[in-house]
Amino acid sequence: MENHLIIEKLNRLEKLIVDSSKEILNVEDLINYTGYKRSYIYKLVHNNILPFSKPNGKTLFFEKSEIDDWLLQNKSQSISQIEEQAQDYINSRKK
Repeated sequence: MENHLIIEKLNRLEKLIVDSSKEILNVEDLINYTGYKRSYIYKLVHNNILPFSKPNGKTLFFEKSEIDDWLLQNKSQSISQIEEQAQDYINSRKK
């Protein structure tokens, strides 16, 4: 049983390494990349929230860089970043 778990984990690691070099992802790759459930991905696609391509009218493809941009939108700043901006603003007003 332990050997089975080790092999399963090694297979998952191997898949993650191979998938990390891909620029174009399919639904299965996107599930592994984001951790989102298949149904949630299809919901995002259906509502045109997630950027995707459907070149043959059936199979979905996602550009990894667009997914990264989408994942990082609506970024919240940390308190230290806000304080730094405030200090920069104060310093620029003194000149």
